[in-house]
Amino acid sequence: MNIIILAGSNRKNATSTRLGEYAAEVISGQGHEASLFDLYQTPLPFYAPDEKQNEDQNLSDLSTRMLAADAIILSTPEYHGSISGVLKNALDHLSQAHFSGKPVLSISSAGGAVGVSSLLQLQAIIRNLHGINAQEWISIGGAQRRRFEATFDGYEEFEGSQDIEDRIKRVIGSFLHLAETLTAVRKPSGS
Repeated sequence: MNIIILAGSNRKNATSTRLGEYAAEVISGQGHEASLFDLYQTPLPFYAPDEKQNEDQNLSDLSTRMLAADAIILSTPEYHGSISGVLKNALDHLSQAHFSGKPVLSISSAGGAVGVSSLLQLQAIIRNLHGINAQEWISIGGAQRRRFEATFDGYEEFEGSQDIEDRIKRVIGSFLHLAETLTAVRKPSGS
């Protein structure tokens, strides 16, 4: 399967982007193709429906990769109880053609306890784009976020980081099962 991870932060070394990178590692370890589209490193023009923007190379690359994907992961920081502006901008550039019938996993990181508000908003957007929300989501915040950052910065092991890794792997495993099932339905063998 081909899975794209859209990392929706406009911050260098954002925890939500690193969470997306970790998800890509886990997915690749399961024998699937996973690629990250980092909106910090690959910015998109501000969505302006009255202007032609199909000549923007970054936007063209995102559209092509999203259309080719069998499944999608959307990763966002939670800002003021919402998704990031750069992720919302990217989603505004996309359409039902990019999401229809595809499984989508929402993940977030937050400075507070968890980023549930942003995840609820992502799920509403996914429904409107005719994507299929995964049964679970991933959110890390507060002390979990600090342990995740410390673990993946190569610092000493912090107590509790294994629980975070186990939860991430469990949710990604569930997402991959959903994606495999839906991909088999969308692309039957022999077709």
